[in-house]
Amino acid sequence: MKKRLLVPLALVVLAALTISACGGGGGDEDKIAEVIEKAATTSDPGNCTELQTQRFNEQNTEQKGKAATKACEEEAEAGENQAEGAKVSNVSVNGEKATAQVAFEGGSLGSQELEVALVQEDGDWKLDQVEGFANYDGQALGEAFEKEFKENPQGLSKQQAACIAEKVAGASQAEAEELFFSGSSEPIIKLAEGCT
Repeated sequence: MKKRLLVPLALVVLAALTISACGGGGGDEDKIAEVIEKAATTSDPGNCTELQTQRFNEQNTEQKGKAATKACEEEAEAGENQAEGAKVSNVSVNGEKATAQVAFEGGSLGSQELEVALVQEDGDWKLDQVEGFANYDGQALGEAFEKEFKENPQGLSKQQAACIAEKVAGASQAEAEELFFSGSSEPIIKLAEGCT
């Protein structure tokens, strides 16, 4: 029961990276920025195979193989936690690999800036991995979780939700990266154990 309720916590943080089709011309940096900007505000289950790598899906769903793709598609269909916008900066392209920083406006990632890695497959850029927080604001992340729990309690009492949000707010950057980008729900379960 705990795992089922707590797994969506990691998905909340990563839901803003569910991406949509990229179009138009421009250089690689422009294409990468366009993909990421659309990622923050749109959702389409087809993106899980068209514009995200298997590695990205597995990192963000804690599932493997087809199960990761299915979990990604279900999250995209829910269409929750989308940001109002995203500002892409520091795009760096090295052959068929790239990195970029993304600052989110609104949604579950408001006030956070992530570093993401992308790869080029058959000429198209795809999100490959969330590498971590480029700029981390634990207090803002905790507040975003508290707001999310009020809107979507996920079966938690108000006291449990407040406790988890407080622990998220108090996490160091390294702890938060382990919580949300490790590809496992174990760190989140451990964090929430004292909130039952």
